[in-house]
Amino acid sequence: MSGYNLDAKKVDIEELAQKVLYNDDLLEKLMEGILSKNNIIRGNSFKTLEIVSEENPEFLYVKWDYFVEMLKSKNNYHKYIAIYILANLTAVDPENKFETIFNDYYGILGGSKAMTASHVALNSSKIALNKPKLQERVIEMLLNIDKIHQGKQTEMIKAHSIESLQKIYPEIENKEKVKKFVEEQLESSSPKTRKAAAVFMDKSG
Repeated sequence: MSGYNLDAKKVDIEELAQKVLYNDDLLEKLMEGILSKNNIIRGNSFKTLEIVSEENPEFLYVKWDYFVEMLKSKNNYHKYIAIYILANLTAVDPENKFETIFNDYYGILGGSKAMTASHVALNSSKIALNKPKLQERVIEMLLNIDKIHQGKQTEMIKAHSIESLQKIYPEIENKEKVKKFVEEQLESSSPKTRKAAAVFMDKSG
């Protein structure tokens, strides 16, 4: 890791994200870094690769299978990283690889871990916008969170679902169904979800 400052608390993530595009060695260090047990190294590596996946997704697309393995890991930090990177990579998925892992990805939403489930909900807007053919399936997953999620913090996860639904709302055909779901959340036991629902209703008119 030496020479790349991945273990430093203050790192120029943007600079690393540019350097890695021309440095195979750095890429390998970052790919190793996201598996590190060291929180600083893992965090710096993830933040760098997240920027790359947003700004140059085609560069990381060749590493798709690596991130899928992380998605299927029992380690929730690994899952968390894969949730974000794979969602960003759907922007460039000519082989429709995401379709083959849809159930794995949304299986996390239906799991019992609120942290990872929340981030699947939060990233769903990217997937729905990047994959129009999957939009209806994604929306149905978010609207049926009560039936799907197996954990105890479903009400909190709904806040992230609403945030995603708000981002894709202009593209949604059946707006009334979505609006009805959000309206019901104005009575949620979660303050965060009630607030998200109020903001959505205000913006959607």
